[in-house]
Amino acid sequence: MPAPETDKRRSLRDAIAEQVHDGDSIALGLALESGIPFAAVHEIIRQQRRDLTLIGPISDMAFDQMIAAGTVARVIAAWVGNVAGGSGYGFRRAYEEGQPRRIVMEDHSNFSVGLALKAGAMGLPYLPTFTGLGGDIVRGHPRMRSIDDPFGGPSLLAVGALRPDVAIVHVQRADRQGNAHLWGNLGLTVEAAYAARRTIVTCEEIVPDDVIRSDPNRTVIPGFLVTAVVEEPGGALPSSTQGYWRRDFEPFLTYHRLSRTPEGFAAWLREWVLELADRQAYLQHMGEATLERLRVTDRRPAAAANFAP
Repeated sequence: MPAPETDKRRSLRDAIAEQVHDGDSIALGLALESGIPFAAVHEIIRQQRRDLTLIGPISDMAFDQMIAAGTVARVIAAWVGNVAGGSGYGFRRAYEEGQPRRIVMEDHSNFSVGLALKAGAMGLPYLPTFTGLGGDIVRGHPRMRSIDDPFGGPSLLAVGALRPDVAIVHVQRADRQGNAHLWGNLGLTVEAAYAARRTIVTCEEIVPDDVIRSDPNRTVIPGFLVTAVVEEPGGALPSSTQGYWRRDFEPFLTYHRLSRTPEGFAAWLREWVLELADRQAYLQHMGEATLERLRVTDRRPAAAANFAP
């Protein structure tokens, strides 16, 4: 007898309230510059979570916003900043000056944070590599150490596993059980979803089950990994979502300019997070002309695949 279906649909407000707790470690911004779950980031700030650990490769400005808002105690990442602008001023103030609070940094390369999440996804204590041996980044590192090859080869570098409390990912579509279709740049999205104890999926649209079942190879995040699924169109803006939204560069440059000072960041935070109730209000604040400019309207579908047995 088939298992009963589970409806995991939530509002974003409820998903964050139920799944993200003070002190949690959170993996997000996993596909580098695309699919960054900014709607979820802003909701976490609104709900005033504290003492979070952020995990990711290159977070663009999502990590910087959370750090500057005082939600973060620790960062495990390859880089924190603003790809369009440069260094993250919120990150630098926190790390260098302790404002609004001092943070601890566990430095990684993109590859080593990927190995750490992959090890967590596989249920392994670590994964070995040659990359990084002899480099400055591994000296005294809490998650990397040299090990002997049990088969007699040269020494290896062991990268310890990362198992986030929560992974937050934005995808194109999902069903009500959380089975998620994602295409384009995946980055470390799949590894983080498998490694995490809980996964929140935000998506452009929740579709009928048979749409997901029609293309099983595109279901890169199966529903049994997902604890909440949120229909949140534009949930990754101003980053891109392939097939739905183009990247909007201006907000990245504006944020970079304003966040240079604490007062400028506070003004940005009020306008774009605290005074907006939700993502719908955010989209309205962007304006229809901007949304129309960013919305993907051309079509480049993949060729049909025949899954008949």
